[in-house]
Order: sequence, then C-alpha cells, then structure tokens
Amino acid sequence: MTSKKKKTIGKYEVIKFPKDRKMVIDIMEQGIKKHYVKGLVEFDVTNGRKLIKEYKSKKGVSLSFTGWMLRCIGQAASEHKDVHMLKKGKKKLYRFDDVDISIMVEKTVKGEKVPLPVIIRKTNEKTVEEITREIRDAQAEAVDEDVLLGLKKDEKFKRLFTSLPKFIRKITYWKFDRNPLLLKDFGGTISLTSVGMFGDLIGWGIPIGVQPLMFSFGAITKKPSVIGDKIEIRKILHATILFDHDIIDGAPAARFLAELKVLIENGFGLE
Repeated sequence: MTSKKKKTIGKYEVIKFPKDRKMVIDIMEQGIKKHYVKGLVEFDVTNGRKLIKEYKSKKGVSLSFTGWMLRCIGQAASEHKDVHMLKKGKKKLYRFDDVDISIMVEKTVKGEKVPLPVIIRKTNEKTVEEITREIRDAQAEAVDEDVLLGLKKDEKFKRLFTSLPKFIRKITYWKFDRNPLLLKDFGGTISLTSVGMFGDLIGWGIPIGVQPLMFSFGAITKKPSVIGDKIEIRKILHATILFDHDIIDGAPAARFLAELKVLIENGFGLE
C-alpha cells in the first residue's frame, strides 16, 4: 500500500554522492577560515580579443582566452611576488619565483561533465601559445572518477584520498597548511575559476579556496567606456580577485592590480 505522503513526492532516484565533491567540501571549509579581501573589478579586453583573432589569421593558431589571462596574471605576479606568498605557521613566509596557477577544466566522467583541476606551472615563463597547448591537452586527457586530473594513477595516496575518513583528511590539510612547498606542489599559489566558460554570467562570482591569490572571471560584456575624449563600446571582463590579508596589505595588492590592468588592456603576450 502506497502512503499519501509518497504519492505527493513524485518520481525520484537515489545516486551515489561523488567522491570528488568530498574534497570540494573540504577545501570550502578550509577556505572560509582565511581572511580574504575581495575586489570586484572590470578589465577592458577589447584589444586582447582583437589580437587573439589576428594571431589566428596570421599563424593559424587559435589561442585560449584563459591561456592569455594566465600569462598576464603570471607576469604581474612575477613582478609583485608578495601577492602569492605562502605562510608557514606564524613566523615564516615563502616567496616564489615560479607562478603556478590552478585552473578548472571541464571533463566528461561516466557521461557527466564535471570540472576538474589542473595546474599550469611557470606561467610567467611560458608563451600564450604554450599555455594554450597545456590547457587543451588537459581537456583531452582521459580521466576516470577515481583519479584527479594531473595525478598519476600509481600514486596510491592521492587516488584514495577522498575515500579516507574526514578526520584523517583534516589532519592532511593541517599538514598542508604548515608545508608551503607541499601546498604549492598540489594546488599552486594562485587559482583561477572562469565562471564565464559555463555560461554568460553578467556580474561577479565569489570563489572559495585556499590559495593566497584567487580569481573568478565572469562573462565578457559590451559597455560604453571613455577612450581619450570619446565614448566607445568596449568588451569588458568582470573579475573577482581575492587576496589573503594575512599575507598582503592593500597598497601592494593595489599595485599588483594596476600592473595587471596595464598588461591586460595592452594585450600583453599577444604581440
């Protein structure tokens, strides 16, 4: 006999909770403990988009917009290294020369599209074309639900991490927080989430993570801007930037943003 309550629920299915979501929840819990300062900014990418099209027509290579942004971020961070320092305990900071940026790429796992992380190493030393190639190779790489993108299958600890009890995972994150070299190896020092790649988001998204410097990009929209003494319609990228206030103050963060703005609006790396 079917109860009245069950009749009102309608059809439904019960599915297994994805293992990778456990790690996402863990990272969110760690991220909300940090003291981030959030900035909602806009970048004029009109020149950059034009140069990307010209690059394709001249060299036959389609450059990734995200790859270009990684190149700009990498360059600005290499000139302002304090923005992506990592803290060890209460007395030490690690300042890095290499700018390793973690991004999300969309993969198909068992018929479902899921975003998975990949780290682009030394973005400050690579060309936009080299970064683009790495991103597309990562997108084309085969992956199953038990393996995180970019990790070797024979690394047993990494493969089984999400199967461990939560209290053990917490101990591991505690060790990560006290080992900047390990954190950089696993997650880079900067993260970028391009929300615009999954839809036309007009506005700003606030990311949560553990890196000292994080970016979230929305959609590119057309807006009127003052160029010289004229009003022109420009292509504007909405961006959210988070700085770890335990590591960096407002003035150096502002200098980094000013440098990044110049690089992006002048089409750095696309010459």
